[in-house]
Amino acid sequence: MKRPTIFNIQKFSTHDGPGIRTTIFFKGCPIRCEWCHNPESQKYGPEIMLNKYGKEEMIGKEYSLSELVKKIQADQIFYDQSGGGVTFSGGEVMAQEMDYVVALAKECQRLGISVAIDTCGVAPTENYRRILPYADLFLYDLKFTDSQKHHLYTGAGNQLVLENLRFLAKNQATINLRLILLDEINAEKVDAEAIINWLAQEEIHVSEISLLPYHDFGRDKYERLKRVCTQNFKKPAEEKVALVQKTYQAAGYQVTIGG
Repeated sequence: MKRPTIFNIQKFSTHDGPGIRTTIFFKGCPIRCEWCHNPESQKYGPEIMLNKYGKEEMIGKEYSLSELVKKIQADQIFYDQSGGGVTFSGGEVMAQEMDYVVALAKECQRLGISVAIDTCGVAPTENYRRILPYADLFLYDLKFTDSQKHHLYTGAGNQLVLENLRFLAKNQATINLRLILLDEINAEKVDAEAIINWLAQEEIHVSEISLLPYHDFGRDKYERLKRVCTQNFKKPAEEKVALVQKTYQAAGYQVTIGG
């Protein structure tokens, strides 16, 4: 079984699903979001990155299933006490070696550890079909319903994103829809109304919506990877974010800011 590359194992995470979690960051992503704050997650396989002292270090490591399960299981008492678990993130976990990802999720389920999948939706639908029996929650990133905009800012259309969201909803998956908010691009009331209308038209039920105002915390990482930084957006004003939140709430959605 081919082992994917892991670039971070973040313990005591509280922003990647409910409760206290361990987040496993898989390295490699099929799209290039211009606002990405983890550019070290984009390329598949290990790569050299300068650390904060200017020294080269290798980013990314392979783990056997048993090694990774052991790291996850080490904090099971905190998952049990807080209603947490493990989150598979990235990069894009659903575009990894799925035999490995499914086996990892299956073992977590056997141990009574809740599994959340953090995904951008750009992966074969068959991969979602395979993981569905072992995933308790999908943290689903929806950038734009407009495919041209999606292509402009990520390098790929959104056909798969929408198709996979329809698939998960049809199969009654628990979905937390996560929406990046970029000022002057998709952070207006009219943008929220477009998504609300699309969800209603497609009869897609989501348990929660998380609004994620843009930030540029990863700018230094591009320099340390010797890449051109693409994080050149603006954070929407708090008043604008509040209006978007109220728009979703008025349509009956449970909405949080951040996460």
